[in-house]
Amino acid sequence: MTSASARTVVLGLETSCDETAAAIVVDGIHVLSNVVSSQVEIHAEFGGVVPEIASRAHMSNLHPVIDQALSDAGMTSSDIDIVACTHGPGLIGALLVGVSAAKALAAAWRVPYVGVNHLEAHLYAALIDDPSLEFPLVVELVSGGHTLLVEMIDHGRYRVLGQTIDDAAGEAFDKVARFLGLGYPGGPAIEKTARGGDPTAIRFPRALSSDPNNLDFSFSGLKTAVMNYVRAHPEVSSADVAASFQAAVVDVLVAKARRAASRVGASGIVLGGGVSANSALRDAMASGCADDGIRAALPSRDMCTDNAAMVAAAGWYRWRSDGAMPLSSGAQPHLRLPVID
Repeated sequence: MTSASARTVVLGLETSCDETAAAIVVDGIHVLSNVVSSQVEIHAEFGGVVPEIASRAHMSNLHPVIDQALSDAGMTSSDIDIVACTHGPGLIGALLVGVSAAKALAAAWRVPYVGVNHLEAHLYAALIDDPSLEFPLVVELVSGGHTLLVEMIDHGRYRVLGQTIDDAAGEAFDKVARFLGLGYPGGPAIEKTARGGDPTAIRFPRALSSDPNNLDFSFSGLKTAVMNYVRAHPEVSSADVAASFQAAVVDVLVAKARRAASRVGASGIVLGGGVSANSALRDAMASGCADDGIRAALPSRDMCTDNAAMVAAAGWYRWRSDGAMPLSSGAQPHLRLPVID
């Protein structure tokens, strides 16, 4: 075990949904290992995540994943200084698998335990790749469960600027993909199909875009518009529908992030969450930021989706500011991002 004054080695664990992950990260930025066991194939036949199946898969996969993370980093349990684990938000059964294991390991190894907010962890994914980013930053968190615009004022200090009032962007991708018969998960399926289509073929609505002061999102109407259009035009190309739908989502996400960055004087825009792996979104955000003269922080694709390296990084920063959490603390499935007034 190393002293905090030298370097701090964090074991991060992630089991909030359908990825079982473990990682070893030093001082919040140096990733020595990042192991993810995906359950996509398990849930594909159901068209979405089945909570009970996810929990059972986590129980089977977590210890092998931890062992692999230690092995890949060339470390043993005696090298670990902190155990950090996502404790919310997420599926309660899935969260409990990781939290229970993390607290047991922290107790056995006599090291601090830190529960990590899953949303906060996504904010740190880009900082792992580029720790030179300067505050304030605007972070756009886009996933299957959340769509948020957050001003990151400093480490641990956040202000929500906008959020979805109905469906998350990733949820809309999943629902449209399911409607078009493209399979699960919907994000990659839509992106792949869209490559063969014309993004200008159909002008789908861009909800809540007319008011420049409104930074909230709405994707439910867009999803309905897609379904209504396809029902009225059964001969339409799925590729054109996918490309036009994707363009509508990307246009809204990029425009609102740029407005937010201008409003708060951000040095850059950070993308986070599974949808941030989408190539059309990444390209449009990079282009928009270049036009605005600010930085576009696009985490590597393996950092966009759920992983434990971002959990370890966020845990390290939380430990430095707040210290260890009691082992009596539990999972918090409805946890919100900690914000300032």
